[in-house]
Amino acid sequence: MTTTGSTADQYMQIAIEEARLAADAGDVPVGAVVVVGGEVIARRHNEREATGDPTAHAEILAIRDAAAALGGWRLRDATLVVTLEPCPMCAGAIWAAQVGTVVFGAADLKAGATGSLYNIAVDHRLNHVTEVVHGLRAEECGDLLTSFFEARRRPLA
Repeated sequence: MTTTGSTADQYMQIAIEEARLAADAGDVPVGAVVVVGGEVIARRHNEREATGDPTAHAEILAIRDAAAALGGWRLRDATLVVTLEPCPMCAGAIWAAQVGTVVFGAADLKAGATGSLYNIAVDHRLNHVTEVVHGLRAEECGDLLTSFFEARRRPLA
């Protein structure tokens, strides 16, 4: 997959659609897709509120679905496209699944683990390094999060 240009942009659009589904369900609007060979093999959004599962982040769910679709846990040829920079838990799952590339939209200055706060993806002390492309449609992805949290803080009229 080309990680720049219109192809990556199309996959990010799918992730944004997933993020909107999360927001509609009352969950933090994060969406993720896994692409292998130009085909979307998994697409998910945050489901922590819906499931009561603290690990139900979009990335984790998409990685699980992708591994099931491929019949194996190694995702070396996969690209994970996600609207928000992965947190430490998700970066750990990316490392464990040996995801080849991560493309994310908005940086997470409070919990980002692929460049902002930590950088698990390229820590050469680990046995797998993931290519990271950051900032794809960052403003749009960030606006989804900002709007969601502003609406939650707004007093009821």
